[in-house]
Amino acid sequence: MQSYVRGPAGTILRKTIGGAFLETADRFPDREALVSRHQNIRFTWAQFRHEVLSTAAGLRALGLAPGDRVGVWATNCAEWACLQFGCALAGVILVNVNPAYRTHDLAFVLKKSRMKALFLRSKDTRSNYREILEQAAAGQKLELREAIFLESDWKGFLKERDGVVVRIDPSDAANIQYTSGTTGQPKGVLLSHINTLNNGVHIAQYMKMTEEDRVCVPVPLFHCFGCVAGTTAGAVSGATVVLPAATFDPKSTMEAIDAERCTVIYGVPAMFIAELQHPEFHHYRFESLRTGIMAGAPCPIEIMRRVVSEMHCPDMVVAYGQTEASPVITMSRTDDTLENRCTTVGSAIPEVEVRIATPDGETVEAGHQGELQTRGYLVMKGYDDEPEATAQAIDEEGWLHTGDLAVMREDGYFRITGRAKDMIIRGGENVYPREVEEFLYTHPAVAEVQVVGLPDDRLGEVVCAWIRLKAGETADDEGIRAFCNGRLAHYKVPQYIRFVDSYPMTLSGKVQKFRIREIEIEERGLWDAERTQTA
Repeated sequence: MQSYVRGPAGTILRKTIGGAFLETADRFPDREALVSRHQNIRFTWAQFRHEVLSTAAGLRALGLAPGDRVGVWATNCAEWACLQFGCALAGVILVNVNPAYRTHDLAFVLKKSRMKALFLRSKDTRSNYREILEQAAAGQKLELREAIFLESDWKGFLKERDGVVVRIDPSDAANIQYTSGTTGQPKGVLLSHINTLNNGVHIAQYMKMTEEDRVCVPVPLFHCFGCVAGTTAGAVSGATVVLPAATFDPKSTMEAIDAERCTVIYGVPAMFIAELQHPEFHHYRFESLRTGIMAGAPCPIEIMRRVVSEMHCPDMVVAYGQTEASPVITMSRTDDTLENRCTTVGSAIPEVEVRIATPDGETVEAGHQGELQTRGYLVMKGYDDEPEATAQAIDEEGWLHTGDLAVMREDGYFRITGRAKDMIIRGGENVYPREVEEFLYTHPAVAEVQVVGLPDDRLGEVVCAWIRLKAGETADDEGIRAFCNGRLAHYKVPQYIRFVDSYPMTLSGKVQKFRIREIEIEERGLWDAERTQTA
């Protein structure tokens, strides 16, 4: 038997995200649609509909036309969701900007995306975003015309809502999400209405979500997990989306589950670990929960079992995917056995093909390891303005090459056995070493740098840098981190730093990164964390 499977038959909706949103709002006008607890905001579907249409009208009043790009650089909030669906109705492409971005990251995305407007907050407890924007934009030729600050400009931005819905092709791009690239700079993943809408539909179907459900979404909306499995799945099922806090906080998440009687909970493994280990965990009621998704990083089996039992989440599932696949490729079902939900990443979702292949494109036999590849409606339109990178990711037959190693069992369930050679997944965030390396090369004392991922009990992996200094130069750990802070997203900043005079090399002169990793694991005593990852 070959390692190829096509998911169950299903219907691919040929409609826009905005159109599906309006249909749901009309079906359930008086039911609660969105709760943003930290903002004390509650919208029924009728109220949410009004806000979204007013957002679309505001976008048009800014002079934005279908196909223009608009960025949102903010933590989780009601305005983020309004912009997601308002852009969809106006035919404007939403550009997700990671709130952790600092000057180096933001400057690149502002120019690369060609966004004409950016929605952001002036500042919060973590950063002064206005200052970062000013520094990132300085000296650049940008298409950015408007910066709309959510705390001061939002109400004035909203406009009357007549005639704001435009006719657009559902295959048009709706969203750009930046994922770290092997070339050292992030690549903009172009996702269409068909991509993300149908992925949201299938996620909701697999979880048996209805308008009766209340979905706790502590994962970030700028990430596919939040804006597809969260808000989009809610918009097609009628479920209430609950935002516990601006950024993940275990106590706020548990409070939201208890107070809002949530039935669904999302998170990466590190989030569930933080909740389970919180000293006030047993103060909260979890009996309302029935299902949820753990995704974004390898799922430790023991953590899955504890979430099922101690968080009273009997139908907890695991999902696997990547941004380029909208994002979910495989997923377990709520009625799968606990063993399947704990030891695999499920099976192919509806209308999706998955295979395990060799580097030369041959499908391997079931039970044999190879690269997981997928094909179908979920595959991105491509990387924005990067045809060569797109051709490398999607072959001539339409297969998206994930770069992840996996094994397919004869029953069609998949087990991920490895990842792309260099990629680090830290708490659900993808970090490509080359991007961090190229940035560290800009430090005046650095002659050479190699970055690897090291196992971590809580985050899955963390960033480690081996640095060789220029002759006569000096530096220390804190100085390197200070150089990174404010310019690199926090999750890209090396947690471990070692200054070295040389690197382990092959006879042909290539650095042996696997040996760097082995040396670090040995010297730092990380074998237990390594075993947890590979269990």
